[in-house]
Amino acid sequence: MRELRARRATAPAVLSTLSAATLVLVGLAAPAHASGPAREPVEVIAEGLDDPWGLTYAKGRFYVAENGSGEVSGIIPGGNGPSVRLAGFNSLSSVDRSGAQLLVLTGGGGPPEDGGGPPPEGLTTLYSSQRGGPFRALANFEEYELAENPDGQLQFGEDGVPVDTLSNPFSVLAGEGGDQAFAYVADGGGNSVLAVEEDGTVSTLYAPPLITSGICAEIENNEPDLLGCDPVPTGLAHGPDGALYVALEAAGAPGEGLVVVLDAVSGEVRDTIGGFSGPTGVAVADDGTVYVAELLEGAPEGEEVPPDFDLGTVGQVVRVAPDGSRSTAQVAQPLSLRWADGALYATAWSVMGLFTGQTGLGQLVRVDSSAFTAVE
Repeated sequence: MRELRARRATAPAVLSTLSAATLVLVGLAAPAHASGPAREPVEVIAEGLDDPWGLTYAKGRFYVAENGSGEVSGIIPGGNGPSVRLAGFNSLSSVDRSGAQLLVLTGGGGPPEDGGGPPPEGLTTLYSSQRGGPFRALANFEEYELAENPDGQLQFGEDGVPVDTLSNPFSVLAGEGGDQAFAYVADGGGNSVLAVEEDGTVSTLYAPPLITSGICAEIENNEPDLLGCDPVPTGLAHGPDGALYVALEAAGAPGEGLVVVLDAVSGEVRDTIGGFSGPTGVAVADDGTVYVAELLEGAPEGEEVPPDFDLGTVGQVVRVAPDGSRSTAQVAQPLSLRWADGALYATAWSVMGLFTGQTGLGQLVRVDSSAFTAVE
């Protein structure tokens, strides 16, 4: 496993900090296809997706943000398959729906040490699109980070070069009306949860403090004498009573990831749930049960991967019941979660293209309660 170091993570960096071994998982076991009418513990709803990262649901239709192709696809369960709704995005990371508008979010480029010339256009931006119409840019989050720096960390070294990626929006969630924002954005590069109004105005809802528990207490950060894992916001979900649930990745430190429960208007912390490893998605059931995606749980350590290693065993969803008891379901590379019509749905095989170059292997799956086994 690579040495842990707190960082303002880009989308690829959020993933690669969890397990360097994933980078060499080329040519290993591919996902199984749907089979038979009987409901499986993990049931394939749609397949053929190119790195499905973002997931949302509205009025009988799922929308998936495909990072590999830069397309937003619509999926009707039992229909003829995914249909492209929008296309042409660079570093597409997330999608949600607000009324008749689709909200589409793009992430950032690689960290400064990646090099490779200037980044492509259209990054770190929230777009909106009315059905059948073009998309328009609402807000640019790197501009906001440069102006406001919500977490207060060092942005540039003495040479004027960014010490790490400034902004990398990872997920978007539409507000639920009332006093809530039009949309919320988890910026994994800026280490902040941002509120966006319909006119594009951006404000900081929550800038979490460094994670200093466990092994994070000894991990060097970007500034001299600063120790702790950056709290990298990844997944967002609405919960009961106006609560906003935020998944926080902790520089790949096992067991140090969090889900923080916020008041969606004030940003006040209501609760914190700990003990997750690299959480990338969160969903909340009607009864308050919390589901957390651990994208790379079970990935082998080190640079060498056994030739018969089954990539389908990497990843799990953790279920936290209202009484605090936990159970887990094995789901291949789940990145984003959504609770819809009384069931849990997840993207699966979500990073095959990013790490292996294989395309069209992503899936949308339904995770039945029978898939979960109690944690002893």
